[in-house]
Amino acid sequence: MRKLSAAVCCAALLLAGCRGTAPDQTGQAQTPTQVKIMVGGIDKVIYLPAKLTEQLGYFKAEGLDVQLLTEPSGATAENVLISGDVQGVVGFYDHTIDLQTKGKCIVSVVQLADVPGEVEIVAANKADQIKSPADFKGRKLGITSSGSSTDFLTQYLATKGGLSNGDYTTVKAGAGQTFIAAIDNGGIDAGMTTDPTAAQLTSTGKGKILLDMRTEAGTRAALGGLYPASSLYMDCAWVQSHREAVQKLANAFVKTLRWIKAHQPDEIAAKMPAEYSAGNPQLYVQAVTDSIGMFNGDGAMKAEGAKNVLEVLSQFSPNVKGKKDTVDLAKTYTTDFVAKVAAG
Repeated sequence: MRKLSAAVCCAALLLAGCRGTAPDQTGQAQTPTQVKIMVGGIDKVIYLPAKLTEQLGYFKAEGLDVQLLTEPSGATAENVLISGDVQGVVGFYDHTIDLQTKGKCIVSVVQLADVPGEVEIVAANKADQIKSPADFKGRKLGITSSGSSTDFLTQYLATKGGLSNGDYTTVKAGAGQTFIAAIDNGGIDAGMTTDPTAAQLTSTGKGKILLDMRTEAGTRAALGGLYPASSLYMDCAWVQSHREAVQKLANAFVKTLRWIKAHQPDEIAAKMPAEYSAGNPQLYVQAVTDSIGMFNGDGAMKAEGAKNVLEVLSQFSPNVKGKKDTVDLAKTYTTDFVAKVAAG
């Protein structure tokens, strides 16, 4: 016979390891789709799913060639997305709202967490003086950078404490060793940071946690509701023109979120690069233990949370103030891709 039957042809393709999609039926291996993703601090536990997805091999399993890059701040990471140097950012969802007011359409395609994963930590020698945001008056408060999510959240907490912006000073303290140094040398009295920095400060007795937004209960107490944070956000036009690639990214990230829910912190920490533990594996496990509950397991945005983020930004983001009613939240996130991830 000059032609094989459809059934025989399909069987032959399956034996050859073919996925059965049209491009693969030529018998030639597909070239992996290349995607660059900027992470706003790749060794931060709040962004752990990005590197863990790579470590677990889920990007490759989806036929993706993902290059993970890193910047110390989400505010910096968004700039390289806007310039087109990367296709996605793993950073805080609130940037999608802020950027919409600047005429940019950026959309969260996978929501990794429903809470910030941040803590407000006080220098140990100031812990008896700073017991609530009302005590921020006259203090130097560490943030990642001006215009960052930690900046907006710090302003929100201070306002809830009855203070105005002129009552305290925000200081760019970064994260990791620069934040720790700022606590050590008195550059800041308190500040907002994440694990593993928080674990390093508390384990050495240098800092005491004042507010814990690594859990839903702690976030609701501090911010009055959910505050979706860590996400994969991308340019709307790129998403529309590369829907297959975005779906593969969603598949990979959701599989990682499910994997996190099914494993213990020590198992998760063991999958991460050794250098992330900074020479102290036990401390890194503790950092993962303290923060891992922030990840939602399904990648879906909760509408309640998106509204709460807009509420905070409308008060403290210079770009969003006075524009709350013009923001179209439906264009800042989508659940279309995570909803299509196969059960597993």
